[in-house]
Amino acid sequence: MNATLLAVALSLVSAGAYAAAAVAQSRLAGRTDPSTGVLRLLGRGAWWSAVGLNAAGALLHVAALNFGPLTLVQPLGALTLVVAVPLGARAAGRRVGRTEWRGTALTLLGLGALLLTAGGSAPHETLSLPEALGVGAATMAVVAGLGRPGARPGLRHAAASGITSGVASALTQTLTVAVTDHSGGPLFSWRLLTVALLVSAFAMGGLLLSQTAYRGGLGAPLAVVTLANPVAAAAIGLALLGERLQGGPVSLVFALLGTAAAVRGVVLLSRAQARNTDPAAPPEAAVPGDQVPSRVVIGSPRRADTAPPAGVPEPLPAHASG
Repeated sequence: MNATLLAVALSLVSAGAYAAAAVAQSRLAGRTDPSTGVLRLLGRGAWWSAVGLNAAGALLHVAALNFGPLTLVQPLGALTLVVAVPLGARAAGRRVGRTEWRGTALTLLGLGALLLTAGGSAPHETLSLPEALGVGAATMAVVAGLGRPGARPGLRHAAASGITSGVASALTQTLTVAVTDHSGGPLFSWRLLTVALLVSAFAMGGLLLSQTAYRGGLGAPLAVVTLANPVAAAAIGLALLGERLQGGPVSLVFALLGTAAAVRGVVLLSRAQARNTDPAAPPEAAVPGDQVPSRVVIGSPRRADTAPPAGVPEPLPAHASG
């Protein structure tokens, strides 16, 4: 199996693990009494199953970054939403809706077009220390701008979350390529230590920003997070890591068409997930991202007065950024 196929395969399994983790977290939240303490929750097998699935998804994503370019691996993170559709519907005891089928078809069509144009070679270039520091400084400046007080904070925090997660993936690729490189260079260096610290900071920042982004609703913020992640990672890959699209000008047309289809599909899937987490929402009504509160990605049967236990973080949508 060549590097490209291996990267795609690992990304597919990673998306499946993230989607299964989201379903497990949703079902656990729906069955948990609000008075349940943290220690009691940690004693449940379902909780550790979700943790294990998330960890497996992250490790598979890191492995995929070692075999495929960012322009190939990161867009495949949108498959988490696609896989979550049938899993979530089965867990909730319902059928997949027409909007979800349309979103799935458009997302798969768009990702297929992007796969045809993405560079197929395994990554071999890494960020230098000045480049890594420059990327970190630029990311923090963008996040600071998006985090300023103003209108529609949910969408701005969602964009910041997607960007920081995408940058964390790009930096993770530098780590994996450098560590697995057999050129005889030092395994531990100031560059790799700095990159590792930046990865930790941006990965945690992405989670915290997504937590605040979803407070006012799920649909639109979830779409923004899902789309901003691969855009940020691909920008670093194309600008600093020598990644290129295959096929010349024709491939650019396919890439733009594929991106448009994938964007539309992700938006439809995000709206459908938002409706499924709010039983009071009309079946075909679009849910504005700043009006309907939502706690999880996948809808599951729960009592109207049930909430996640006190002191336990609310389940977050899984990201393919690792």
